[in-house]
Amino acid sequence: MSLLLLVDLDGVVYRGDDPVPGVAELLMQRANAGDDVVYVTNNSMHYRADYVRRLTDLGAPVASDRIVSAPRATALYLREHHPEVRRVLAVGAGGLDRELRDVGLEVVNSGFAAERMAKEGIDGVAASGGAEAVVAGVDPQMTYMRIAAAADCVRAGALFIATNRDPVYPVEVGRLRPGAGSIVAAIEVASSVAPTTIGKPEPLLMEAAAHAVGRDPKEGIVIGDGILTDIAAARAVGARSILMLTGVTTGAALEALPSSDRPTKVAGDANELAQVLNELAGER
Repeated sequence: MSLLLLVDLDGVVYRGDDPVPGVAELLMQRANAGDDVVYVTNNSMHYRADYVRRLTDLGAPVASDRIVSAPRATALYLREHHPEVRRVLAVGAGGLDRELRDVGLEVVNSGFAAERMAKEGIDGVAASGGAEAVVAGVDPQMTYMRIAAAADCVRAGALFIATNRDPVYPVEVGRLRPGAGSIVAAIEVASSVAPTTIGKPEPLLMEAAAHAVGRDPKEGIVIGDGILTDIAAARAVGARSILMLTGVTTGAALEALPSSDRPTKVAGDANELAQVLNELAGER
């Protein structure tokens, strides 16, 4: 049976603007051999087509249905588990709006709602047209009134969904920006309601990624660079995992982990990843 590879992007396939040497080529080899390669990312800013272009340029195997981002998984979660939701207030960037619209949802961006609140003196519920769900991700244009609009809707009973709760995300070596978790926390405090979280380390994103190719997430091998996100998400769905030391996790951090939190395998580069995948394939 073919392997199901659930592959993180930043820190595994590329680091910022630079590819991780050899990984795209290896993934193409695995796909050509019949393995299912699905990309899984917590990033809530971009649309699937953006990843398709980038991965194609790198020479990695890719199709739009093999890109499962936290916004994509959030949209699928709403469609499958809350079909009663028709209108969503989106706190985030354009990629989030587009993923929600792709599954037939009517999307009101929080920026539009905030402008209506300021101009018309109405609350967030009225400004959003009665949104039945609030979905929050990274919003580079976050303002006080956007938080107010979202909190008003959540207090009025709208579902509250977090694409992920990453507190920060890297923009380049040594520099961090507030992540979706920072924005989610503001809405949570203002509304006194905790959200349902879709992204890693919660299981819902990995489940959506496996289901995208008709597989059970327990069959997966999660390839990621984050102990608290990728490797923890693998444990949450009962999948095997490979920690790549090409991103945010150092060897020292790995050594400090208790045995219960350790990945199945570790790889320092593409060559080691190829060896580990061959070992895991032989263990099936």
